[in-house]
Amino acid sequence: MIMDRKPLVLGNKTYKDISDDICGPVEQPPGKEWFLMFFSAKALLLFYLISIGTVIATGMGLMGTTNPVNWGTDIVTFVFWIGIGHAGTLISAVLFLFRQKWRTSVARSAEAMTVFAVMTAGIFPLIHTGRPWLDFWLLPYPNQRGPLWVNFRSPLLWDVFAVSTYATVSIVFWYVGLVPDFATIRDRATGKIRKTIYGILSLGWRGHTRHWSHYEMVYMILAALATPLVLSVHTIVSFDFAVSNLPGWHTTIFPPYFVAGAIFSGFGMVITLLTLVRIGFPVFKDYITIDHMEVMNKIIMTTGMLVGYAYASEFFIAWYSGVPYEQYAFINRATGPYWWSYWIMVSCNVIIPQVFWFKAARRSIPIMFVVSIFVNIGMWFERFVITVTSLHRDFLPSSWGMYEWSIFDAAILFGSFGMFFTLFLLYLKGFPAISIAEVKPVLYVGKKKGGHHG
Repeated sequence: MIMDRKPLVLGNKTYKDISDDICGPVEQPPGKEWFLMFFSAKALLLFYLISIGTVIATGMGLMGTTNPVNWGTDIVTFVFWIGIGHAGTLISAVLFLFRQKWRTSVARSAEAMTVFAVMTAGIFPLIHTGRPWLDFWLLPYPNQRGPLWVNFRSPLLWDVFAVSTYATVSIVFWYVGLVPDFATIRDRATGKIRKTIYGILSLGWRGHTRHWSHYEMVYMILAALATPLVLSVHTIVSFDFAVSNLPGWHTTIFPPYFVAGAIFSGFGMVITLLTLVRIGFPVFKDYITIDHMEVMNKIIMTTGMLVGYAYASEFFIAWYSGVPYEQYAFINRATGPYWWSYWIMVSCNVIIPQVFWFKAARRSIPIMFVVSIFVNIGMWFERFVITVTSLHRDFLPSSWGMYEWSIFDAAILFGSFGMFFTLFLLYLKGFPAISIAEVKPVLYVGKKKGGHHG
């Protein structure tokens, strides 16, 4: 039996309705919901900047990093934000290549999330160096200061190349997709300033056949370039740990484990953001539908089980290896001084997402929002567990120590969300949050054709 596909756009929209709805938030003053969220994020951003300034002015001693735990929450949160950015590239590039039409309403915001998450992540390694005004030494450029060059064998340098490449391709991919919609806003603009700004951003787009041909070719090429980055970026981030000889880090499962976890946390953040988008701009409920959210909840449940499999595999391989240091590292994770962080990780990442086996839960906005929050709490604790529990007890008991968590660790962690949400809310106000050019072709998917097209 052939079943009809559910419509991707609700509300019996016409082509004109789509343009009006998506351009509306850009052209009209924002509502009180947007202002409330924006000023909350802005206050958190200001707190973030003050916290960073205090740490830089005083020194890294304000953070919790001590010997032997020399990698603290700066690196933990860096890996966390890089992971957040994975879902954007997956939804936009990978699903585009596989011709998944349900991506059209959510891809734009997912791409924006990627860009802002990578921007947020990039600050943390700079803070972690302790002297951010000297961070230009990290860049591989010819210098006249002597025979000094960066260490190309270090995975930390691989991070620089991987993350910068990922950020560049993501920004270009995001911007290229925006060009036709910028032209739409330009043509609808009544004021000279708005028309000029969006005229520059639209790069002279006129919608000619030649323009569309070039656009589709470039978009396809960028999608093909971005797709390998979904696997490569977090794989290289995992090498920061996996190429070391430290028990708990020296494991070959890290690359696929990190990629699955990144997609898991990224989709969790997409659910969080799209829920807020539906609250701040109710008109988008006809485009970002419960069906879209349900599909993403299925992906969260699937990748959550993959992450759970990875957790179990680590214990099995540690036992199977016969190496006492590896065995102790994982027993210490589950039963040592940081047992609470390990079980928070397992509960949030493996147990709680199992609620999505039930269709009612997958289609409930309050439930999916709460689960998405727990997912990202769990994924931050995953990076915390990997980093801290492996460093604080290594080979010799004489070198053991505890991580001295400070209020500045918490301030910079929570403050980073202020930067991320401020950027995202400004994007919602200044850019079309849904692709007009991609939604119109799927308007009648799952519907019987007929009526006025606008």
